Amino acid sequence: MTTDVTTPASATLGEIHQQPRAWRDLAVLLDQAREPLDAFLGRALEDPRTRVVLTGAGTSAFVGRIVAESLRGRLHRRFDAVSSTDLVAAPRTVLAEGVPVLLVSFARSGNSPESIAATELVDALAPTAHHLVVTCDPTGALAVGHGDREDSFVLTMPPQTNDTGFAMTSSFSSMLLAALLAFVPTDAAALDRIVASGERALAAEDGLDRILDRAPRRMVFLGGGALAGLAEECALKTLELTAGTVAAFHDTPLGFRHGPKAVLDDETVVVVLRSADPRVRRYDDDIVREIRSDRPDQVVVVGADADQQGAGGLDLVIPEAEGLDDGLRAVGLVAVAQLLALHASVRLGCTPDNPFPDGSVNRVVRGVTIHPLDATDAGAGRA
Repeated sequence: MTTDVTTPASATLGEIHQQPRAWRDLAVLLDQAREPLDAFLGRALEDPRTRVVLTGAGTSAFVGRIVAESLRGRLHRRFDAVSSTDLVAAPRTVLAEGVPVLLVSFARSGNSPESIAATELVDALAPTAHHLVVTCDPTGALAVGHGDREDSFVLTMPPQTNDTGFAMTSSFSSMLLAALLAFVPTDAAALDRIVASGERALAAEDGLDRILDRAPRRMVFLGGGALAGLAEECALKTLELTAGTVAAFHDTPLGFRHGPKAVLDDETVVVVLRSADPRVRRYDDDIVREIRSDRPDQVVVVGADADQQGAGGLDLVIPEAEGLDDGLRAVGLVAVAQLLALHASVRLGCTPDNPFPDGSVNRVVRGVTIHPLDATDAGAGRA
């Protein structure tokens, strides 16, 4: 059965399918911004002690987790992913070291209270601070607040990526690609493969829909290395678009055995995101074999290599992603989870463009009180 998602999810469906085109538009914008961006990063990273902190809330935080894992090993520099919700709640713990900070803030709108508060806390507590703002809305509070600052650089995504649907889709993948290319400009040479991998994932929509014929009430997403952050995003998309009706979980292939595997039952589908890293991939294949020994029809492997062990009929091989590191691979692979979540939502009778019509969960978080720093907090990093 193929689910018709056109009417109940017109905005979300379009925003998922526009991603390859948006990535090409992003590449043009990055080319235009390359010289001032490189100059800014050169100043921000001049001190070798500088800690690069990648922050955001929810989906935006997962962008940072993928980027940090991808760039730390490639650039041999410290990259830490810290959600803005953690930074705002416990700033003295997060910023305890008293070292210079380059804060990379990811935000679709830039209007979430934590987005603005995180930058203010880094200004107050770090001895020196620079800000790279990666956002989809040039009129958002975060972009406007940092637009004229000498210690900040605002990198705005293509206009169409400021998603109007409830869930972040093209905003997620575009901010992810933007951050990776900002720090490693040579990765732009891989753009054609990134775009082709996304197109392949999108073309598999009917096959992905068939995964849902099992009517799973639980979905588990497993990924190691940089793909651990992608697994988090995949689980969140499922929860958001199905309004929590499908319980979604995430873990690493090794971590899943240590208790979380208890979630498996006859109504669970497990999606394993197969890594580009040969060592990580061995553990991916181990957990696939283990689960398939008991539940052969409940595991779906998403990867780039034709040698996937014990490939099942619903596995998805995306050869265009071969040769991409896991950070770049995640840009295209996220479409798999986006489409799964979208189709599951429609099958359940939800409205993916607005899964919470009662307003209990909102597109931009509401009701957050930002508590001010006290006298002990203020100036702790700049004393």
